[in-house]
Amino acid sequence: MHSTFRRRALALAALAATLLAGNTAFAQDKNTLKVGVSVGNGEQIFEVVKKVAAKDGLNIQVVVFNDYQLPNAALASGDLDANAFQHQPFLDNQNKARGFDIVPVGLTITAPLGFYSRKIKSIDQLPDGAAVGIQNDPSNGNRALLLLQTAGLITLKPEAVKNNTATPLDVVTNPKKLKLVALDAAQLPRSLDDLTIAAINNDYAEKAGLSLNKDAVIKEAAKSPYANLIAVRRADKDKPWAKRLVAAYQSPEVKSFIETQFKGSLIPAF
Repeated sequence: MHSTFRRRALALAALAATLLAGNTAFAQDKNTLKVGVSVGNGEQIFEVVKKVAAKDGLNIQVVVFNDYQLPNAALASGDLDANAFQHQPFLDNQNKARGFDIVPVGLTITAPLGFYSRKIKSIDQLPDGAAVGIQNDPSNGNRALLLLQTAGLITLKPEAVKNNTATPLDVVTNPKKLKLVALDAAQLPRSLDDLTIAAINNDYAEKAGLSLNKDAVIKEAAKSPYANLIAVRRADKDKPWAKRLVAAYQSPEVKSFIETQFKGSLIPAF
């Protein structure tokens, strides 16, 4: 009798410990998150993400940035819980250059890069000696140069192409003698009057009233290695709230919104 009672007591204690551990884990999980996004389409998409997340009891506070150099610094310092604005090559470069320890936890969208112009309607009209704007950050600048090479306008050193490290110094042929002008990504739309064409990231293009499908004179193929992602500090990558955030973004509701709203200018990467 004593042995039976003892076994039952031990079983109840084990059950209580399990429930307590579960409740403690739930209590420690965040239910309010600050997420950094870039101005434009990132804001639009996260309005839908917020609604989906709210059904799971997750309150998302969106913080909007208009400079690509700021969201990772804010995340690394603890001002944000996560951000969703960048692709893997950009994150890799920022981690290396600025000493961040930020990791991806889920994919979001692919935003094909385009070159835009207020002076020509077709890339066939590009004159010799044209001023061509590209981004001055390493990952997006490399991306713009690769797109110029794909369009047959320049040739880059094979090693730079292989390593995704191309800069204007890696241009080996430039038959049109294009003048490559490296500017901050946010400044490129404002510089279109001074440039013949400029590479403009999708969020900045949208803010400037430019459409990839209607206005770009060169554009990336729909499939590219530049899928954007949700990123967090390494210490948070396995936290339950991080998984809940990714699940909200990668929901059928968000996917349908992206496909319907952006009609191919943004593509779900999940």
